[in-house]
Amino acid sequence: MLQSEDSPAVGPDAPRWDVHPGTGPHLLLVHGFLSSRAQWGPNLEALSRFCQPVTLELYGHGRSPSPADAALYNTRSYATTIDAIRERLGVERWFVCGYSLGATVTIRYALTHPQRLYGHVFTNSASAFAEHSLTGDRQATAAANAKRVRDGGREALDRIAVHPRRAKRLPPGTYDALVADAEGIDPEGIAMAMEHMMPTASVRSDLGANTRPALLVCGRFEKRFAPNRDFAAAQMPHLEIVDVDAGHAVNMTATEAFNTAVERFVRANLSKA
Repeated sequence: MLQSEDSPAVGPDAPRWDVHPGTGPHLLLVHGFLSSRAQWGPNLEALSRFCQPVTLELYGHGRSPSPADAALYNTRSYATTIDAIRERLGVERWFVCGYSLGATVTIRYALTHPQRLYGHVFTNSASAFAEHSLTGDRQATAAANAKRVRDGGREALDRIAVHPRRAKRLPPGTYDALVADAEGIDPEGIAMAMEHMMPTASVRSDLGANTRPALLVCGRFEKRFAPNRDFAAAQMPHLEIVDVDAGHAVNMTATEAFNTAVERFVRANLSKA
């Protein structure tokens, strides 16, 4: 398995990435907030039949470092890192897929490096569709949340509403793996992400610039995301939407439907390439 440790060209502070067994084009998978590569465990076997999965772990999460440089904690910096990974893999084009906070990263990559993509996939993401008019409020809230994590450490992390420990519908194996990875999360890395990435992660105002085939696999039970789904349908060119019977944890709780939607999308857009 090719890993980030094999790739000094990406940089000493690069986030952790791993290439998993598979056949076909590479597909980069980026997890959500307080998650890790473990969230893709239910999907890897099915995905491997038509692509080669690559998992990336965000700074402060999973096995990734927590650099002190605040400039690394933003979607444009991640886009640069992701393209360096693509170059390291030696591929001209690939697919990317982002879940929740990870969707802000992969959509930004698609907008920044469209020529490097066959297409991109994302799931429900409040951060990707946040209203820019609320940026000031989000920055103040983010700074307060970051301070709370710095002051409270791991106990403060455990109290965050989206901590994997609080999940109720995940497959047992996935739940256990995510909780185990969360135990190793660096509070400072999470505080940095809260303070410097989350307030500016929204791609809402840029969706109209999308030029590549895109797929939203939407968990229809997450009612608060419905307005964002409709906004994307109206404002994002080249977007296909597949609604599945899931809430926010789309790929983990509607695994077969997610895998099928991604397979159809990948095969369709490879045939057009």
